[in-house]
Amino acid sequence: MAIEDLVREVNRLKEGEVSKLIANRMREFEELGGRSNEEIFKELAFCLLTANYSAEGGIKIQKAIGDGFITLPKEELERRLRELGHRFPRARAEYIVEARRLLPILKDILRSFDDEKKLREWLARNVKGLGYKEASHFLRNIGYKNVAIIDYHIVDVLVRFGVIERPRTLTKRKYLEIESILERIARETGLTLGELDLYLWYMETGKVLK
Repeated sequence: MAIEDLVREVNRLKEGEVSKLIANRMREFEELGGRSNEEIFKELAFCLLTANYSAEGGIKIQKAIGDGFITLPKEELERRLRELGHRFPRARAEYIVEARRLLPILKDILRSFDDEKKLREWLARNVKGLGYKEASHFLRNIGYKNVAIIDYHIVDVLVRFGVIERPRTLTKRKYLEIESILERIARETGLTLGELDLYLWYMETGKVLK
């Protein structure tokens, strides 16, 4: 198997019901990107939670904590994260509280970039706990479409189809290399990287999350 087989499988899915779910999810992401600094920050907090943790676990915690990402003292936030089962409650509470310095200017920062990849680079350098994957995840979830979220689910699909060999570690160089392959697949399927991620995630998990 190779890229051509993966392209065929994605195109097959585009003809089915899952395409409606994905279109709806992408609209939700765009709507979130137009909301307040506070709502966008809560999505940033969610993406900080998902590093080395499951998306479903992050969604559960995000629903439970809500505005607490903005208001809770660090010790209380850590306690809540621990109660809710996060693997790294202390570190994640620290990252979220530290990121609050961006809260009043978050939308201004986002608007100051006209290049999504440069914006991702800024986020990865300036938000503690946010790597390339998490920064890409955050941007996609607020309506940006042209950065790839390369997590182990995506790697698994690409390996299964013989598109890549499994990397030992996902360095920045390897991340960008795989992203360029995903860009080719996106072009050949007529999708954005944001949409393609949801299709590949669905292929691996049977779910359309965020």
